[in-house]
Parts: sequence; C-alpha cells; structure tokens
Amino acid sequence: MAKYADQEFVEYIVKAIVGHPEDVATDRVIDERGVLITLKLNPADMGYVIGRQGQTARAIRTLLKIVGAKFNARVNLKIYEPEGSRRPSRSIDTDTSVVDDLKI
Repeated sequence: MAKYADQEFVEYIVKAIVGHPEDVATDRVIDERGVLITLKLNPADMGYVIGRQGQTARAIRTLLKIVGAKFNARVNLKIYEPEGSRRPSRSIDTDTSVVDDLKI
C-alpha cells in the first residue's frame, strides 16, 4: 500500500512523540468531505499524543491542515480510542455540602 505525504507526516510526528513507535498505524480514507486519517496507537501513549488539554493533538491537526493545503486537500485527523480505554468517565459532582453550610 502506497503511503501519501499527509499520512507519512502524521506517522513521523507521532512516532517521535510516543514510547511505543512500533504500535503506530494510520488508515487513510477519502470521501466527499476530504481526507480522513485515523491514527491508531498503544493505549499507554494516548496521553502523549493528546497532550495537556488537547494541545498536542490540536497542534498536529493544525500542521496536518497546512500539509493538506499544499496539495489542495482538506485533511482531518481522528485519534482512534479503543473500547477499553483508561480514560475515566466524566461525571458531574453533585456535592452540595458547601451550599448547605452557607445556609444559616
């Protein structure tokens, strides 16, 4: 399978960031909205690629859009998250003890 410049770019950047570069894989799909690159990596490396508050992933996407613009293509990046990921579910904390303490 031939690799394209945008796909090689994503792999190059991500392999330099992660601890398990041998697990990095990309899939490239073209549809009516442009090019979609799906990034698959080791679940232990997910934090390195996403970064603090998503800054690293946002930077990779920005650079990828520039590479795509060079070839007149709209390129998007999707980071594949497996079912059993370690990310904790977000729940709304409904602790009202502080509010109750204010009531006199």
